[in-house]
Amino acid sequence: MTAIAIDDEPVALAVIENHAAKVPFLEMKGFFTNAFEAIDFLSKEKVDLLFLDIKMPDISGLDLITSFPNPPMTVFTTAYSEHAVKSFELDAIDYLLKPFSLIRFMKACNKAHSLLQLRQQQTVGLPQKDLQEYIFIKSGYEQFRVMLEDILYLESAGNYVNFILADRKLMSRLSMQEAIDLLPDNTFTRVHRSYIVANNKIERADRNSLYIRNIPIPIGAAYASSIEKIFNS
Repeated sequence: MTAIAIDDEPVALAVIENHAAKVPFLEMKGFFTNAFEAIDFLSKEKVDLLFLDIKMPDISGLDLITSFPNPPMTVFTTAYSEHAVKSFELDAIDYLLKPFSLIRFMKACNKAHSLLQLRQQQTVGLPQKDLQEYIFIKSGYEQFRVMLEDILYLESAGNYVNFILADRKLMSRLSMQEAIDLLPDNTFTRVHRSYIVANNKIERADRNSLYIRNIPIPIGAAYASSIEKIFNS
């Protein structure tokens, strides 16, 4: 796993360098006190992970990370705890409050490494969406690996979508369109403006509803052709 560190304080970078040397799977590609030099580096080189300070003189870490359309995984490092919520809204892997120990640093690295491995497994050899076995769902500040076979149906809840699983429920801040885009279209179908179902979990149907574990799922008139395809496939 490759990484760089960005912090305007050389002492803070020295701590990261010392800790990183003890993490066997981590390869540091650079240490930057100048954020704009780091941005230039990232425009030419790809890395898996950033260790990024939040309070810097010319540009904050939060502004820096939002300047990238597809930023690397990020671990924020800062002496100011009030930025924690905002950092996780930006999908940060972790948030290290200075001064942090080697053990705490290694925990952040392990989280990033595990997520990187899962992402690689998800993409390598799976060129088509309908070959997926699982997806990642962000719920709160965490990313959950969810097996597609465990999903019963999805239900819209305002600005969120509830993923109803065989043994639990996960709420994620998604639109219904974003949710359906995550799922293979040959096994999941939108049957109502507020519902997406797993085709193989449907037990029965009548004119107005589908039933999954005896739970009625309303059928939207606009989705009638999609429902016909479920039963004719």
